[in-house]
Amino acid sequence: MTEPGAAAASVTTRLLLVRHGESMVTVKRIVGGAASCTGLSALGRLQAERLRDRFVAGHEPAVDRIVSSTMPRAVETARIVAEALGGLPVDTDGQLEEQRPGDADGLPWDAVEDTFGPYHGERYPHRRLAPGAESLAEFHQRVGAALDRLVEDNLGRTVLVSCHGGVIDMAFRGMLGLPLRSGYDLWTTNTSITEFGATHPVGEHPHRWRLVRYNDASHLAGLPRASAAPPI
Repeated sequence: MTEPGAAAASVTTRLLLVRHGESMVTVKRIVGGAASCTGLSALGRLQAERLRDRFVAGHEPAVDRIVSSTMPRAVETARIVAEALGGLPVDTDGQLEEQRPGDADGLPWDAVEDTFGPYHGERYPHRRLAPGAESLAEFHQRVGAALDRLVEDNLGRTVLVSCHGGVIDMAFRGMLGLPLRSGYDLWTTNTSITEFGATHPVGEHPHRWRLVRYNDASHLAGLPRASAAPPI
């Protein structure tokens, strides 16, 4: 029991959210759902290796746990970075997947609107990109619940989360209390680090988060921004 007037012991919980390296679905310009994702491009692997080397150099916080989306591009990124983190296993969580595209999975992006009509998910967060797809509101709820569970299971630890640009977007809205209908755009770079931190009493769930940094991709200096699209 804490003595009257004594300060409660506190710990710091950190989430290092890493967007996966460049994926083959991005290079092919197709909708990259669970059915069509085949992992990283050659550039994407090089980006992940640069991030791994950044951890090897000792410029980042010590990581206690690695958790990845189940999508191949995120798992591949996590496994490359894990080489620098003392053999930590890569745990996976399907609730950290990118927004689920339903019947649009694998279609060229240029064909989606012609096939299913306009989407405008930011303006109408309960609409779906295609039949069987997840609305923005459903995506927000899924990611928020997944991150809440992850934090609850890792109080006082630093967790590296290998995930997706959309997941990081939802983290902003949930952890910083931003509206679902956002008035901003986040263009998160492949393998960049976005860090949230909270200092809180031992055993208590954080109630106030601090954005430590967003889109930190200094390790990519000198690399091309993207791969060339394959010939049609």
